[in-house]
Amino acid sequence: MNQSRRKHWVIGDVHGCYQPLLNLLAILPPNDHLVFCGDVINRGEAIPATMDLVWDLIQTGRATWLRGNHEQDLIHALENHVVASSQEGLSQHATVGQLGESSARQWLPRLQQLPLVYRGDGWCATHAGFNADGQPDLSIRDPFWETYDGRFGLVVVGHTPRPQVERLERIVLIDTGAVYGGCLSAFCPETDAVVQVQGAATDTSFPRPSDLQQRPSVLSANTGSC
Repeated sequence: MNQSRRKHWVIGDVHGCYQPLLNLLAILPPNDHLVFCGDVINRGEAIPATMDLVWDLIQTGRATWLRGNHEQDLIHALENHVVASSQEGLSQHATVGQLGESSARQWLPRLQQLPLVYRGDGWCATHAGFNADGQPDLSIRDPFWETYDGRFGLVVVGHTPRPQVERLERIVLIDTGAVYGGCLSAFCPETDAVVQVQGAATDTSFPRPSDLQQRPSVLSANTGSC
């Protein structure tokens, strides 16, 4: 296939939602490149299967897995040997609970390889945004949205669950809360298209952070329903 015509799909926070991810992959174009926007792990009910699936896609060259704050937290815990020594630490890592500590430690070299940014033609993807120095920041929210000057082109981020895919000027937010019963969403930066499937069935309330009171313009592409 002509690589110059290959499109990309940036996928929002999966959080161990294995079956929704399978459903999404089944309807995305098979030759396009997938960019997982971080937080593939934690919270969901099928974290090991989800990790294996995404890693297999990386190995075949079909996908890139970006580091999110949940991956970074797990890397930090494993590097500093705090998972076993701290019950609080263990409770914060559902991934370790499902993998087992031994298997989690075997994942560490892979997790350490995860990049912070994927750059395309006129756009990039990162988990949460960039700080004032232009460096990827895995926890930033409002400060990035309010001050981004467009230097990296269109920026596609996850991190903050939204009821729908939204655009804030040159920023597209694609975490639509799959693990909370919202959609699992994929966004194509070349076409503005959005593909969605239903996320996990859950009784957990969809988070409503204060930032949802902002006034974003809804993405112009037809998102449909999931």
